Amino acid sequence: MQNCKEAAESLSRISEIQLTGLSSFYKSEPVGMEKQNWFVNAAAEIKTTLAARELLHVLQDIEHNKGRSREIKGGPRIIDLDILFYGQDIITEDDLMVPHPELHRRRFVLEPLHEIASYFIHPVFGISVRGLRDRLSDYKIVELLEKHDRQG
Repeated sequence: MQNCKEAAESLSRISEIQLTGLSSFYKSEPVGMEKQNWFVNAAAEIKTTLAARELLHVLQDIEHNKGRSREIKGGPRIIDLDILFYGQDIITEDDLMVPHPELHRRRFVLEPLHEIASYFIHPVFGISVRGLRDRLSDYKIVELLEKHDRQG
């Protein structure tokens, strides 16, 4: 959880980024590679003047500074920062897919995202975050760890 809090703080210190919302922190059961520790997840809402690719580089720098290494896809990691949405933009590049291509299938993403952006409409599916969460067939456990009431 400390890594997630520090990542949010790192985001808020970047002049081109304004942190406008942060969800509570959730403990979640691993997906895919299941024999590993559970994860801590949260969602942040930001306003930025950075282009999506520039934002991706900022997120990767934060991950690198926290000691993230990309060894095993879906395996244990210190921190994992993703761009879920970038406004209503749809970006399909080799190393940048927005909206995140798996977010609609993952309870660990939709629970915290629902908390801060339940009525946001997915630009590909035309369904709100709330609607995506309500339609989930992912029954992995996602538990509230620490309530976060602060908005930006």
